[in-house]
Amino acid sequence: MEVLALERTLTELDHVRLTNLVHRDSRDGSFSSRALHIGDDLDAAAIVPSRQVSPDVVTMYSQVLLVDPATGQRSQLTLCYPADAEPGAGFVSVLSPVGWSLLGLRVGCVARWLTPAGDERVAEILAILFQPEASGDYSM
Repeated sequence: MEVLALERTLTELDHVRLTNLVHRDSRDGSFSSRALHIGDDLDAAAIVPSRQVSPDVVTMYSQVLLVDPATGQRSQLTLCYPADAEPGAGFVSVLSPVGWSLLGLRVGCVARWLTPAGDERVAEILAILFQPEASGDYSM
């Protein structure tokens, strides 16, 4: 199943924090064209209270298990804010192409993104190994 950006589900807290982050970075000029695209996605997302988000939705600080459908290669990553990003350790910024493609999708969905070199990548979300809201943490 492939999900379009219009079908993203975000918690209220994630939505507020990401909107503020995008507005701040767009004013700084850090990634202005990307900020516009992300801002549009934020505006189109379904927003739910943190206590009501389904446990199969990728939220901030969720740890996800992915599979490349073409190769069968599995990978695990944690979606985080840019200041906490450590790609080598599996912590991927939500503002990176892969991070943004995963946010708000559900288990079973296929995420698509472009690498900095312009290559398209695809991954299916096999499982959410940890979601803060599902464990009772509504402040992350």
